[in-house]
Amino acid sequence: MAIIVKNMLDAKGRDVVTVSPDRTLLDVAGILNDKKIGAVVITGMEGRIAGIFTERDLVRAIAGKGPAVLDQPVKSAMTTAVQRCKEETTVDELMGMMSSGRFRHVPVEQDGKLSGIVSIGDVVKSRIREIEFEAEQIKAYIAG
Repeated sequence: MAIIVKNMLDAKGRDVVTVSPDRTLLDVAGILNDKKIGAVVITGMEGRIAGIFTERDLVRAIAGKGPAVLDQPVKSAMTTAVQRCKEETTVDELMGMMSSGRFRHVPVEQDGKLSGIVSIGDVVKSRIREIEFEAEQIKAYIAG
């Protein structure tokens, strides 16, 4: 039985840190630091996903425009072509998406609305639990 994103969200929770597109990069950097997270989802009208802003986006903005960019709104540096998944997406599909796109955070969207976010750390934890469960099943089978 394949593990799906819904299982991960049920285990870890569905809280997502979101910010409006007009917050400054400095504000958002503070949020990333305070919450000890690597990404925030930028939401627009009716809570829909407008973009994602990650640590990498912050580094790219500062490297490209200097520290003055920190006073700019996050919408000027966010990623707008957001890869997202559904709760029915399997962990294997999600790993493929993250590997090919080289990103570490994927918002989860259900019925057009944000329902969670999954990080590469969540995927790794899920795979470890799955492997441990399989090992226990094998031990139980061998022990008879």
